Amino acid sequence: MVTSVFETFEGIDSVEASRHNLTSDPDAFVNNSTILKLLQEKGNDILPVTLLDGEIVKEGSYPTLEEFGKYGAIHFVAQPVNNSGGCCGGNDGSEGCC
Repeated sequence: MVTSVFETFEGIDSVEASRHNLTSDPDAFVNNSTILKLLQEKGNDILPVTLLDGEIVKEGSYPTLEEFGKYGAIHFVAQPVNNSGGCCGGNDGSEGCC
């Protein structure tokens, strides 16, 4: 879900968003004084951390779609997943595909 949200943000000029991983991009954590201080005080267990305009808005878990929407002033609509079988939801295959 998080990857999809960031892909959506990439297509919106008014939203600037970036995502960093401690293992592959440790400089992003060391060079951000807010994150560095938080990691020094609380350790890696507080990850993931979400910053909005440099301020911590969430730590310890990823934001929900609702929270991401609020942060980016975007309304996300979750599409239901139909796992009942067949591409149109029929279990016996007689309905064919949509």
